[in-house]
Amino acid sequence: MVTRRKGNVLEADIHGMSAMQAKKALEQLLSRADDSLQELVVIHGYNGGQVLRDMVQRQLKHRRIAAKLLSLNPGATRLLLKKRGDGDGLR
Repeated sequence: MVTRRKGNVLEADIHGMSAMQAKKALEQLLSRADDSLQELVVIHGYNGGQVLRDMVQRQLKHRRIAAKLLSLNPGATRLLLKKRGDGDGLR
């Protein structure tokens, strides 16, 4: 997985990974992310199948995810993040 940070937004490119590998990597990334991170943009692609897109949009669960938003780019999904301790026991 390739990541690139721009301020309080992190992009994670999961092209070439299996759904299981990508799910585990994203869960670990979300668990380690500091509170300054407000958004994770997951670049999953859309040509050649929807397995990664469906995993991100339907199966990926984590206590830091506040909302999942479709992007204008059909090959990416935006995850808005909660801060640790926002009444959800993350501390």
